[in-house]
Amino acid sequence: MEYLNIKPYKTRIYLDNAATTPIDPKVLKEMEPFLKNDFGNPGGMYSYGYEAREAIDHARTIIAKYLNCNAGEIIFTGSGTESDNLAIIGTAKANQKYGKHIITTKIEHPAVLETCQALEKAGFDVTYLSVDKNGLIDLKELEKAIKPETILVSIMYANNEIGTIEPIAEAGKIIAKKRNKETGLPYFHTDACQAAGSLSLDVNALGVDLLTLNGSKIYGPKGVGALYLRKNTKIEPLIYGGHQEFGIRAGTENVAGIVGFATALDLAQKSIKTEVPRIKKLRDKLLSGIQKSIKKIIVNGHPTQRLPNNIHISIFDIEGEALVLYLDQMNICTGTGSACSSKMLEASHVLRAISLPHEIIHGSLRLTLGKNTTEKEIEYTIATLAKIVAHLRAMSPINLKYTR
Repeated sequence: MEYLNIKPYKTRIYLDNAATTPIDPKVLKEMEPFLKNDFGNPGGMYSYGYEAREAIDHARTIIAKYLNCNAGEIIFTGSGTESDNLAIIGTAKANQKYGKHIITTKIEHPAVLETCQALEKAGFDVTYLSVDKNGLIDLKELEKAIKPETILVSIMYANNEIGTIEPIAEAGKIIAKKRNKETGLPYFHTDACQAAGSLSLDVNALGVDLLTLNGSKIYGPKGVGALYLRKNTKIEPLIYGGHQEFGIRAGTENVAGIVGFATALDLAQKSIKTEVPRIKKLRDKLLSGIQKSIKKIIVNGHPTQRLPNNIHISIFDIEGEALVLYLDQMNICTGTGSACSSKMLEASHVLRAISLPHEIIHGSLRLTLGKNTTEKEIEYTIATLAKIVAHLRAMSPINLKYTR
């Protein structure tokens, strides 16, 4: 874009870490033996099989340490999405004789929302909690929504779009007070895929019965996830055909993926005290620079109760998709922040839930930093973003006026 007097950055600046993260070299190193020589089936009654089984057991122990639970309460899955599906459909089917009411929120990941919608078609009743303009649930609304026939509450730990962190521990206390002493219902599930590496995952402090994680958000491999399942929680499997994962998830285990996932979580949780302050400092510099150089923008999500790497803004008088494409030409990878996925034109359900007007939603941008983000990249992004926005606004016939 020479006509904008901008030269592409020498290397790719990756600011879409909420979508996925690059695999950490240390993680890949731990995985390699199980991709090459140690290829045994964990179910085999020979040395190759024993070695694979020991690797899975060790991975389970690592994850359990950070969740403050027993290793036998960790179920490995093929993704965070599968983990969400197992948590919701599995518990719904296993406990439907006690009731068919489920509570969730309007800003959940599609892995939760669409699963709940599928259960509605199957005869279940779902309550979708509202959120305020910052994306926070109302705990009083949650308390009122719980009925004798409520069997499950599913509230995400931190939102993948706007970064707002929900009051999970407080919600857990409310649910515990409402719990039926005989059945243990309702169960409490949280999707914590975005929270790993930034927040504590102690399931007892959070008060949850089920918790979803995946590898691709913490510099681990794609195609592997986990579900924490508290002991005595009644659940039915989604996949049949084997007795793996304590009979809850059939199929030969992805040994390399599981090892990589556990290694990635170990590295992520160990680095919270050093990495979170570093990322937050860079995040704040980026946001401050954007606010100083670009007028007519609003910041979405909670101002303080948010993930340390997340910036979500709506920029007036431009199209977010065009902005992302221009930034990509400058070697800056970002998320539109306005659509649920790049293949969908429908406006984000999260931004609709926080009551943003349609015309504001489509000028949204999500920037999520990672452990490879540098200060020089931040400085380049600030300067480049300002020039591209000015260029797009010069071509735009729109002149919006909106305040929150």
